[in-house]
Amino acid sequence: MRVFNTLSGRKEDFHPHSEAVTMYVCGITAYDESHIGHAMTYIIFDVIKRYLRFKGYKVKHVQNFTDIDDKIIERANQLGIPPSELTNKYIDQYFADMDALNIERADVYPRATEEIPKIMEIIQGLLAQGYAYESEGSVYFRVRDFSSYGELSHRNLGDMISKTNAYEEKKEYPLDFVLWKASKPGEPFWESPWGRGRPGWHIECSAMALKHLGNSIDIHGGGQDLVFPHHENEIAQSESFTQEAPFVRYWLHNGLMQQDKQKMSKSTGNLVSVKDMLNRLDSDAIRLFILSSHYRSPLTYSEEALEASERGMERLRSALTHQASADEEVSVLNAEPLEQKFIEAMDDGFNTAQAIAALFELTREINRGAEQGINITEAQHTLLKLAGILGLTLKQKPNPMLGSESFIRLLVSVRDDLRHNRQWQLADEIRERLADSGIILEDTPQGTIWKYKR
Repeated sequence: MRVFNTLSGRKEDFHPHSEAVTMYVCGITAYDESHIGHAMTYIIFDVIKRYLRFKGYKVKHVQNFTDIDDKIIERANQLGIPPSELTNKYIDQYFADMDALNIERADVYPRATEEIPKIMEIIQGLLAQGYAYESEGSVYFRVRDFSSYGELSHRNLGDMISKTNAYEEKKEYPLDFVLWKASKPGEPFWESPWGRGRPGWHIECSAMALKHLGNSIDIHGGGQDLVFPHHENEIAQSESFTQEAPFVRYWLHNGLMQQDKQKMSKSTGNLVSVKDMLNRLDSDAIRLFILSSHYRSPLTYSEEALEASERGMERLRSALTHQASADEEVSVLNAEPLEQKFIEAMDDGFNTAQAIAALFELTREINRGAEQGINITEAQHTLLKLAGILGLTLKQKPNPMLGSESFIRLLVSVRDDLRHNRQWQLADEIRERLADSGIILEDTPQGTIWKYKR
């Protein structure tokens, strides 16, 4: 099994510390609704976790919430509510959205405001070792004292300093980043040895990862927009504090969601919320849309792509509607080669696009086997198992135009009787009425099957 490591810029054999893989994924800043870009990141790392478990690993998964931040304070002030009320609202909504997307929950969801003691411990350690300095009630990290600064983002200090405008008199060096921010009037604060203030963004994730997963973790994930400066700064402060390296063995970063060749972001106003997406599509179609591209590539949001995902899901679901042959002497469809193809794709850097291609190939084989009267039961079970690794349920979409499925089966049975008695006109009328209501009938050698259409 090989994974692409952002730090080395290449695929590497995956060798975690033990069978219990530790994984930290950067969570949301809780001041607004979760959007499809968030869904992209968390679906991808949900699949990575599911696949690691399929391979026999245990996984300890930690994902944080940033619940104190400039944007949170600004939005809370605009609404006239405490920041905690704002963050609680959007954290609750995050869970509702991600549950609806069939994203399994992390083992721990630490919040920055609950980790202040650990954050202060790290800052005090960095000060004592000379990696940090105090200035006007704030504390900054000395990036020049960390020799490998820039390795994750493949930058050097000379290029970075030539492009920065972040000159501040209270900093020793323009690229130094804040660990502790002196509070401004009216802002939330915590008492500290350096005065009233609150943690910087970067130190929060280091504190939560070190506390819950230890000094060296196997996988650290997030979007590519976090590589610099967030993850670069995490490495610098974590390894300086612990005096251990590496802080992370494998850095995994997903591509970003785009619309009209622009990154989706709150600043551009081109976001599509998860809630709005779920009002139009089921979770399977959304997941298929996201997983049909390689996770490290950018993904372009479009109505055409979403419609293609809906149609794709119907093809996958249709393979489960066939009735298996009851004849024990018929040949059995061998799904093992396509299962191996799926595994090889996932072993090669979690290539979900190729894994999904294997699922569609398996679907075609099941459909062909059903037409030929081959036993397809085991192949259908394999399809369900492999789809489950990708978080796809393959559940038939409910159709509000009709009542219970037992009623549909009754109509199918009546139509079969009519056809047996050569009452073709009445049989065709039932078929047409069902089609008008969104139900498609297929006559096969094993009998009539039905499914919902888009």
